[in-house]
Amino acid sequence: MASAAVHSERTSDPQQPHDVVVLGDSPVARGVREELDARKLSDKSHSPHRFSGVRAVIVAAHLGNFEQIITVKQDFRRAEIEERAEQIVLDAAIAAVPHIVVISSAMVSGQWAERPIIRDEDPADPVRDGFVSDVTCFENALFAALEALPAPTRPKVSVLRAAAIAGPGIDTLVTRHFEAPRVLVIKGVDKRWQFVHIKDVASAARTCIEQGLEGILVVGAVTEADGGFEVDELTTQEVLSIGAMRSIELSVDTAFATATKLHKVGVLPAPPTDMELAVYPWSVFPERLLDAGWRPEVSSQDCLRLVIEETRGKFGVGGRRVGHKDAAALGAAGAAVALLSTAALWRQGRK
Repeated sequence: MASAAVHSERTSDPQQPHDVVVLGDSPVARGVREELDARKLSDKSHSPHRFSGVRAVIVAAHLGNFEQIITVKQDFRRAEIEERAEQIVLDAAIAAVPHIVVISSAMVSGQWAERPIIRDEDPADPVRDGFVSDVTCFENALFAALEALPAPTRPKVSVLRAAAIAGPGIDTLVTRHFEAPRVLVIKGVDKRWQFVHIKDVASAARTCIEQGLEGILVVGAVTEADGGFEVDELTTQEVLSIGAMRSIELSVDTAFATATKLHKVGVLPAPPTDMELAVYPWSVFPERLLDAGWRPEVSSQDCLRLVIEETRGKFGVGGRRVGHKDAAALGAAGAAVALLSTAALWRQGRK
């Protein structure tokens, strides 16, 4: 995505107030704002002067609020997403904001069985159906709005594509996967799990602002090894052990065919393409951030423990939360195809 690497001709005025604002009050925005002690600004205000005197604007393209997402139809979401991105760019240009940081997600780069590690500047998948591509839509709209501006007026833009985010109140397709009675495993797929804590996402945003990093940067947990760094990943067996969970193993054809049917009748809110997040790897290696001196503080294991604690007492199936009695009835199923063996509920869905 060539437009992601646009470089601004402007430099920050040393006399400008060092003021950072975080737009909105989604779980991701709230977590970043609290970690940075930044100023809150409404994401619904469209005053052309709302960014006056601001050094940097941080905006969450990945909201971490799955409940809110599933209550709005896709067409309406996309229109709002595109308008939001365009307005942010326009208002930033009017106020001569030096820097915009977008909290995005590495899930936009796609997932498949043999997926290699995602790197900085890896391209995003084309927009498709599903909640994953809501984030892609925001990125595309933002880059398009930047390209429409005269080059001297364009702010620097950093897009932080994060691994699966963990933190207080974070609610995503990945965190809801751990609300299911069992963890779904696809036969023959070596699924690896990488997380990043919201405090490390916030510190990555700070690094981008302080060092003027631009373009696409991935962010995720890493470990030190042999004088360097490695991706901090968990195997499915480690996940099951830490979470004291059990798995259900299905063929890829069975899993996705069933998820497709259940989504069509409205039983599962997430389309089958979004299920790829839970069954295929999509880990990242944050090379540019590490070279800039950024270091994550929270491991993938500790992030997983937080996710499990956050989801304690909640029961979900393919992104849809259910009551305790329903969860007990679905005890033999797991993840996005947890309803596979529940013929009665399937018949109910068809009706």
